[in-house]
Amino acid sequence: MVLFASIAAALLALALAVLVLALRRSHAQASRSGASHSSGGISNLALLKAQLAQLDRDLAEGTLDAAQHRSARAELERRVLDEEGAGSGAAWHAGSPRATLLMLLLALPALVLGLYAWTGNPAALSPHARNEPQAPDAQQVEQMVERLAQRMEQRPPGNVDDTEGWVMLGRSYAMLQRYADASRAFARALQLMPEHPQILVDQADMLAMQQGGQLQGEPLRLIELALRHDPNNPKALALAGTAAYNRKDYAAAVAYWTRARATANDADGEFARALDRSIAEASAAGGVAGATTAATTAATTAAITSTAGSPPADPASAAAAAAPQAGAGTLRGRVSLDPALAAKVRPGDTLYVLARAVDGPRVPLAILKRSVSELPLQFTLDDSMAMSPQLKLSAYDPVVVSARISRSGEALPQSGDLEGHSAPLRGGSSGIELRIDRVRP
Repeated sequence: MVLFASIAAALLALALAVLVLALRRSHAQASRSGASHSSGGISNLALLKAQLAQLDRDLAEGTLDAAQHRSARAELERRVLDEEGAGSGAAWHAGSPRATLLMLLLALPALVLGLYAWTGNPAALSPHARNEPQAPDAQQVEQMVERLAQRMEQRPPGNVDDTEGWVMLGRSYAMLQRYADASRAFARALQLMPEHPQILVDQADMLAMQQGGQLQGEPLRLIELALRHDPNNPKALALAGTAAYNRKDYAAAVAYWTRARATANDADGEFARALDRSIAEASAAGGVAGATTAATTAATTAAITSTAGSPPADPASAAAAAAPQAGAGTLRGRVSLDPALAAKVRPGDTLYVLARAVDGPRVPLAILKRSVSELPLQFTLDDSMAMSPQLKLSAYDPVVVSARISRSGEALPQSGDLEGHSAPLRGGSSGIELRIDRVRP
């Protein structure tokens, strides 16, 4: 932009210089012409006046009669007037050009800048305008999607190579929130590839959106079918967890979401963070309902395994396998609040006590939800409070126990929460004294 402005200023200065030079040259020529014309005019005027005097003398002497004198004198007077007019015109043209130059110096830059602002593109001077492509507006997107739809409709039916085109069209319609059109496009893709897990789950998503977000019925059937073909499909696992949460099967929701979390390509991306929030919320809701018992956890594991295509486990053996090991998966202790922080606590605040592996997953291995009014609180954490059947307290050693007071009631930590942490503990520890003594930044 600086380079463009410098070049433009240089060109403008050059144009002004040319105009000033031309005006000065014209003024000099006019001055010389005016001077010569003026001197010549003075000589001619004196001669004409002498001729008038001579006419008067000829009349007095009788050389000319009155009629001849009047005619000759009228001609001489006309010529005198012509000479005087020419002299005044030359003097006018020889005047100073300063006013003209000043007007040009002020008016020309303003005129040039005004014309560029009106007819040019000032925004193109921005570096971002040169380096970043302009995103199409909503109308352009609609037009592109319609052109794609027309091309797909004109293709002969039954060509498997067209699957990608129908999927692209379906996702384009989904982006525009045209869910019915998206569903029809995914249906055409499924006609070509009926068992494709990603298309199955995309179709389930669109059908659910047309049902106000409800996954029961045909959407859930398609999700289960997708998981049979691809047990680790992230979107299918996430939607299956949502369906389980909606029917208040919190253990199943946690299990599905934990598996989806493990398949996330970006462990710190938005998808993973959203799953963390959902897992914490389902775990907290399960704690309010009475936590997940060993039998429920085993049944959930069996149900998910069955969905993935393997035979369900025997309920009795699954329950026995899920039973917490004596001592190894149990932590007992007491949590209290530092008196210095008592003024920061409100009666409606929520208390969370949880255990995490020192070296292991970020997901809590066990979580307990209580009211802050129960402080000081005697607590017990064991495998029955696991957020996932695959992540049990008894499977990790050492662990850290944390207590947190949440004003919002959210299971995920937030700035301003009050919290405290233990030192690393061995499995089966008891007599733990945990003090909430700090404010989360």
